[in-house]
Amino acid sequence: MTNSFGEFGSAKMFFVIGSNMAEAHPVASSYVRNAVANGAKLVIADPRKQRLCDISTMHLQLKVGSDIALLNAIMHVLIEEDLYDKRFVESCTTGFEAVKEKVLGYTPEYASGICGVEPEKIREAARLLASVKPMMVCYTLGITEHTCGVHNVMSIANLQMMLGNMGMECGGVNPLRGQNNVQGACDMGALPNVFHGYQGVALEASREKFQKAWLTSQLSGKVGLTIPQMMEALPSKKVRGFYIFGENMANSEPDIHKVEHELASAEFLVCQDIFPTETTRFAHVIFPGAAWSETDGTFTNSERRVNRVRTASPPPGQAMPNWWVFKQLAKRFGHEWTANSAQELWDNEISVLAPNFAGIKYARLENDGLQWPCTSEDHPGTCFLHQNGEFTCGKGKFNAVDWTPPAEVPDEEYPMVLSTGRRLYHYHTRTQTGRCVGLNDLLSEETADISLEDAGSLGIENNEKIRVKSRRGEVVLKARITHEVPPGMVWMAFHFREACANWLTNAAFDPISWTAEYKACAVKIEKL
Repeated sequence: MTNSFGEFGSAKMFFVIGSNMAEAHPVASSYVRNAVANGAKLVIADPRKQRLCDISTMHLQLKVGSDIALLNAIMHVLIEEDLYDKRFVESCTTGFEAVKEKVLGYTPEYASGICGVEPEKIREAARLLASVKPMMVCYTLGITEHTCGVHNVMSIANLQMMLGNMGMECGGVNPLRGQNNVQGACDMGALPNVFHGYQGVALEASREKFQKAWLTSQLSGKVGLTIPQMMEALPSKKVRGFYIFGENMANSEPDIHKVEHELASAEFLVCQDIFPTETTRFAHVIFPGAAWSETDGTFTNSERRVNRVRTASPPPGQAMPNWWVFKQLAKRFGHEWTANSAQELWDNEISVLAPNFAGIKYARLENDGLQWPCTSEDHPGTCFLHQNGEFTCGKGKFNAVDWTPPAEVPDEEYPMVLSTGRRLYHYHTRTQTGRCVGLNDLLSEETADISLEDAGSLGIENNEKIRVKSRRGEVVLKARITHEVPPGMVWMAFHFREACANWLTNAAFDPISWTAEYKACAVKIEKL
């Protein structure tokens, strides 16, 4: 996030796109609800009538995968009606003319044919978004989990720069991260192209710094493989060893049949986790790790806030803190790592080698944590980024992007679109929440959410068992007939193994980020 959760209460307007905050981020959603109760306006762009629509000023019910067409059309109106922030665009950005040329082709009438939102409603939305300054954009995986996910994010950045909503409180571009420490994992270099602190592996200066600190001369400047690339290389043995740390890939990756074939093909597979999972079945070695409440360390949340995690109970059996497991492995490879605690790792290595974290030390994390960038030990942390229109790269860069359809669209054989997400009472593949009796009482099985119109045309009753099929697999589960879902759409989650949406989803990926297109594939439903 460029901004902070603390700003939600003072925000004047939210534009929430591709985010079912009420179920996927209920705490953040409560902040939005409080702000709306205090007078803030709320614009929702979502194919479903999700719960926040009940309090929204406007709901743009676009078709799945059409975000860029809608956003480009909104920007078309901002330019056509002279509603954009000329001063900010001229003084703080580059590349505006290319975006202007691109979006002028996206008239509301043209975009409406793609996104399904009426032309006049697109114009009304553009005027509304321009009428309040600052305006805060929030998005989640409904934006990124597409084959055009990177371009979706670029379009949102284009909109906020065009409106001059960057570098100020209660504005910005705010992705609500998909897991509790996914921001922290990325910060620590769990990406193929950077060391921790987002220092590029291709930069010679970065490699020299880390080579000196790590007492080696062999750090590659070549960008590594992404998860899909690694998995697809397992059957051919181009990747022979595979180490899975805290991830249940046999349920969470698209096209489970394909995933299980890849995992079974691994010559040597190691899993490190807190419970047995569908994935550990394929492991040759399993390391029992400590859960978050069984170890000391830090989490970094969506707003870049580094917080302490403290041991509440000792890990059971042979389970050990994850850093200790990695240290023992390194020792078997002949390396003696000096750190003997999470604090030593942070204070003596992580903060020392990354300028953005330089001022963050354990002694400063006793209360509410600190938000990076925090560049010195007297720095208070940074609540919002790009202050005064000063971007990390200098000026903000506009990027002209076109709408592209999902990799798989409905046709005569598979006439409906499946989109996936999360439900309130369970988390991911239920590795943790599936062991909680109370949560299983609240939600004990998956459903296929379909519209009243589709249920009527197929003669399907509520809670009746139906079959949902794609080109990759099929599942049998109960139908949930709801006004939330538009005709032609099926919505499911991936929490329950037997009826997991990922038996159906398409292993198509964004060519830049290699994020899977969980949000769109073609399916059909059958009455049993």
